Amino acid sequence: MNSATIETLVEAAHTQEFNAWVRNQQTHIESVLDKALAPNTNLPEKLISAMRYSALGGGKRIRALLCYAAAELCETEIAIADASAAAVELIHAYSLVHDDMPCMDDDDLRRGKPSCHKQYDDATALLVGDALQSLAFSLISKENLTKNPATQLTLVHTLANASGILGMAGGQALDLSAVGQKLTQQSLEKMHQLKTGALIKASLLMGAANGNAAQKTAIEIYAENIGLAFQVVDDILDIEADSATLGKTAGKDALSHKPTYVTILGLDVAKQHANALFEAALLAIAPFEENANLLRGLAYLITQRSF
Repeated sequence: MNSATIETLVEAAHTQEFNAWVRNQQTHIESVLDKALAPNTNLPEKLISAMRYSALGGGKRIRALLCYAAAELCETEIAIADASAAAVELIHAYSLVHDDMPCMDDDDLRRGKPSCHKQYDDATALLVGDALQSLAFSLISKENLTKNPATQLTLVHTLANASGILGMAGGQALDLSAVGQKLTQQSLEKMHQLKTGALIKASLLMGAANGNAAQKTAIEIYAENIGLAFQVVDDILDIEADSATLGKTAGKDALSHKPTYVTILGLDVAKQHANALFEAALLAIAPFEENANLLRGLAYLITQRSF
């Protein structure tokens, strides 16, 4: 696939119709999450308030969008897509709450507002993360979500692996141990395949629950490349964007002496690497032509093609 073909595919995908779809899905997932986090007089008021504060009204909902795009390609039922999209967003929100705490990355700003532990307190933030994680699994394990128990078990298994030591938690442990260390590009990619990429892959595979073998294989390759591209772009933006744009403290990686794609590769090569990952992701879904336009548009969105 040459660069001209890639740009033609991207232009076809990144249209006003795609932008409208993104806005509609962002509104939709917000509604799904709002319902899942509905206040209940039988629940601790402070905890549910903090859960809603942390999970609602912020973020681009990239993981949910990827889930919905894969669901449309694979004709997965909306009930499965909604539960899966909400679950991955809740896991992501929990990870951010814990990540911002003083014992982890110690950040006071998240999604343009005070981090959960700053708005409430450390103990509440800890419980918020625990409760959001439990709620995620409750959503995808609920009765009558799907007529096929094997499909539902796969959803639970996929999210569990992506969240735990084989995924996000394991990657976070590697990230904490890497502070102040010099890593190779291979070691850095292994860390981010777990910390960031695993949940992105889970979002796509859960959305692709009804897909055939060819669709799932292509989506998995797309996910691996776009998951790494997401992190490369994040490292670049940590250098080039300000806190208002990021919604979190800019330059925090450098201040924390964390190894990043920019520190290992340099800014220009990091941008080239992001573009190469973007092209590999598009190549994986090329056989599905216009049916994969939503995934192409999201690849464009994730990799910030203004580079």
